[in-house]
Amino acid sequence: MARNDGRTRRDQLRPIKFKRNYIKSAESSVLVEMGNTRVICVASVEDRVPPFLRGTGQGWITAEYAMLPRSSPVRIVRESKTMRLKGRTQEIQRLIGRSLRAAVDLKKIGPRTIIVDCDVIEADGGTRTASINGGFVALAGLLKRLKLAASSIESFIGSVSVGIMGGKIYLDLDYSEDVSADVDMNIVMNEYGKFIEIQGTAEENSFSEEQLSSLVKSAGKGIKRIINEEKKSLGLL
Repeated sequence: MARNDGRTRRDQLRPIKFKRNYIKSAESSVLVEMGNTRVICVASVEDRVPPFLRGTGQGWITAEYAMLPRSSPVRIVRESKTMRLKGRTQEIQRLIGRSLRAAVDLKKIGPRTIIVDCDVIEADGGTRTASINGGFVALAGLLKRLKLAASSIESFIGSVSVGIMGGKIYLDLDYSEDVSADVDMNIVMNEYGKFIEIQGTAEENSFSEEQLSSLVKSAGKGIKRIINEEKKSLGLL
C-alpha cells in the first residue's frame, strides 16, 4: 500500500537533497530537503568562545533553530515577538548542537565558536532530523573552508525519524504519519553505527524490546543512506 506521500515501501526515505552555497553571503550554507520538509542551514564562525572555555584553546559548536511563520499551514507567531523561546525550540536546538559537537574534535578547531542556524521554511515532519543533516553539511563545508575538515571531523552523522503504525515499522515519517503514529522516534547516529541520541515516545500504547530493536535497525539503514548523500554533496563520493 502506498504511503500518504506516494512512497511504496515502509523502509523508504523521502527524497533527500542538499543544495550547498544557498545563501551567498554566508561562509557555508545548505538548503536541505527531505520530501516536503525544507530547512535552510547556515554555519558562521566567530573568533571567541563561551566563558567556560576561555583559555582552554578549545572551540565550541552551537545551534539555533526556528520555524518561519508560514512553514506550516497555520501561521506560527515569531518567537522574537513574544521575547521567549518555546520549550520545543530550546530542546531541538540543543539536540542539533549536541549532535554536531559529537561529530567534531573541538580541540582541533581552535578558540572559535561555530554557530549553525537552522530555519525551517516548510515543515512536513522531521524538521529536527532534517536540521541535523543539513546542519552537518553546512558545518563540514565551513570546516573545509577553514582548512580544518580533515583534522577535526571525526565522523559523519545523520538523523532520521522512525515510527510504528498499525504494528508496523515506518521510516522517515511525514507530518500526517507523525501525528498518527503509535510510537514516534528520532535517532542520531554516526557513520560507524554508534548512537548519538535516541528520542522515543509511545503516544498511547507501550512498545516491546523487539519493536525497539526493529525501529533502531530501520533507522540505522536509513541513516547510512543519508550519510552517503551528505558525502556526495560534499564531493566525497
